[in-house]
Order: sequence, then C-alpha cells, then structure tokens
Amino acid sequence: MHIIYNVLFEMEINCVKQESHIKQESHIECDKNFSQKSNLDSHMRTHSGEKPYRCSQCEKAFSRSNQLKMHLINHNGENLNQVEKPYECSQCDKVFRNKQYLVNHIRTHTGEKPYQCILCNKAFTWANQLKIHMRAHTGENPYKCNECAKVFEGKTALAIHQRIHTGEKPYHCSECPKTFSNSSHLKCHMRIHNGLNGEKSHQCMHCDNTFTQKNNLTVHMRIHTGEKPYKCNQCENAYLQNRQLIIHIQTHTGEKPCQCNHCGKTYSHRSQLTRHLRVHNDTTYQCTLCNKAFKNKSYLIKHTRTHTGEKPYQCSLCEKAFTWDNQLKIHMKRTHTYNETSTQNNLLIEYSYEDKNWAEFISSPKSNLVG
Repeated sequence: MHIIYNVLFEMEINCVKQESHIKQESHIECDKNFSQKSNLDSHMRTHSGEKPYRCSQCEKAFSRSNQLKMHLINHNGENLNQVEKPYECSQCDKVFRNKQYLVNHIRTHTGEKPYQCILCNKAFTWANQLKIHMRAHTGENPYKCNECAKVFEGKTALAIHQRIHTGEKPYHCSECPKTFSNSSHLKCHMRIHNGLNGEKSHQCMHCDNTFTQKNNLTVHMRIHTGEKPYKCNQCENAYLQNRQLIIHIQTHTGEKPCQCNHCGKTYSHRSQLTRHLRVHNDTTYQCTLCNKAFKNKSYLIKHTRTHTGEKPYQCSLCEKAFTWDNQLKIHMKRTHTYNETSTQNNLLIEYSYEDKNWAEFISSPKSNLVG
C-alpha cells in the first residue's frame, strides 16, 4: 500500500518539464517529460527494450550503464577494477585490493558502528553515513534534482528519486515480473511471496504491539521512553523520527514543494496535498443502508457502526463498550478519573455521538444534566 501511495503522490507533483517524450513516428508514447535529452534517451529504452550495455563475462544486457556496473559487482567483488585483490574476508568470499576496504567491510559482519552523532547519539558503520545524517540536524540539502528542483541530503537519495523521471526500475522480483525503482520497495513486495505479512517477530516489551522489522520497533519504543533524538536547530522542538523533523523545518523555511496539478496550490508535505486532492476527486463512499456518502472510506466504516451496533472499543476497567475511540477516551477521563462526575458521564454515554445536540450536551452545566 505504501508503494502505491508514493507512486500516486509523485504523479500529482507538478514539475517543470521541457523536453517532450515523443516516438520517432511523432505520436506520444507516454506522458513523461524530461529537461535533458540524455534522460529521455535512457527512458525510451523502457519502451523499445533496447539493452546496449552487455556484460563481457556472462552476456547479460542492460538498458543503462549503471545497471551494468551494479551487475559487475557480482563478478568482481566490491571493486570494479580488474586488479589484484589480496585482502580477503575470513567470514565470506569477498576480496579487496585495499586493507581499509576490508576493514570497512568486516563491520557488516560484526555490526560495529564507530561513527556516532554528537547531537542524537545515533551510530553508523561508515563515516559517510554520519556525514549524510548530520544534514538532518543542519537542514542542509546539497543535492538538487534538475528535473523538478527537489533537494536531498545524500547523493543516493537523489539517484533513487531521479528514477521517477527516467522510469528506471532496476530491482526485479525473482518470483514475478514486477520491477521496482527502490530496493526497499522490492523488500516490502517480497513479503507477499515469502508469507511474512502475518509474521511479526519483534515485540514491544511495554505493550502488545509487534513489528516485522526491528527498526520499526526501535521507533515505536520512543513512544514509551519519551526519546526525541531529532532536534530542530532553529527552535527547541524535537521529534521521534527524522521525517517529522524535515516536515517541521519547512515551517521555518516556508518551503512548499508539493504542488497540486489541478489548481496550483502548494503544500509543505505530501499528506496535506493528499487531503487537498479529495476536493478534486469525485470518488465517494456511500452507505448501503442509508443515503449518506463520505469522502473517506474510514468515515464510512465508522458510520456503518451506527447501523450494525458494533462497539469495538471496550473499557478495560468496567467493560463498557463504545462505537468510536474518542467516546472511550471521554469515558475513561470522566468516569474513572473523576468519580464525582460519574452521574454526568453515565448520561453522556447514553447519547449517540452523531446526535445533533451532542456538542451542546457535553458543554451543558451539571445542574442542567441531572434536571
């Protein structure tokens, strides 16, 4: 779902486009546009199937030179130069021409992370990883996309992003014909084939939440510990995740990189653009039991409970059940935290959350409630 969401979002971004994507026969092949002819030429190979870059060792062919370079790593180890490699890893078959390359490689086996951030204590295997990480604190984004002017902290992030413009998808699923622009997208996809969707082996020691990936558990644990390692260098705000900090920094810079291609409005973050796009989207979710319609599927699901009587939110102290989660929150606060107002709260619970007098009822004085 995450993959589809990202692709749909990128399609909505209104980029500066100059070079038309046209076949030799002068009819449009697809809607992609490019500011540089070299990027257009590379992209056209996705339609023509041309693969001019051929491996001299196994005769595999590729549409782009960097794909061939990545492939050659399988034959040549971690260095592409055809030179002697006297430094061999004792834990795997890889060999290196430089001792320092071997030292760096061994950390992938030992898990050693000698490069530590002085601001948030996060540690890294390589010095370059720390250098890129520090940009999250400084707000520096030195790598700029020449197609749409987006900026990135690292060269790798820019290279991955540019595949959106070129259409390149170098990561192939070994089980089905699907291809992906990002290795992490392929890993997520492989869970479908490997049956990992239901398996969540990383469990939180403080609550019942479980996660398929350890780093997701690490982020979740900060909710319990209160740790907020990502600090804004322009104010005192701190955040659980780096992406939250990046969004926050835009409040200082005024940057709004997400543009609606229907009306030109701009937003700081993709979630804001997604919400806005519902204004242009005619899709509605209609209740089959009454005539009400909703823009959001989750709103329809919640509404349906008024017909079915389903009450999935149960109080752990008195076992009362509620239709919506915020009803349970109100119940917990007013009934179990403030016992002297229990009469008022019991009355509150009897009302439907959708009752037109609900807001007035909550704000009414206690004397009016009990008559």
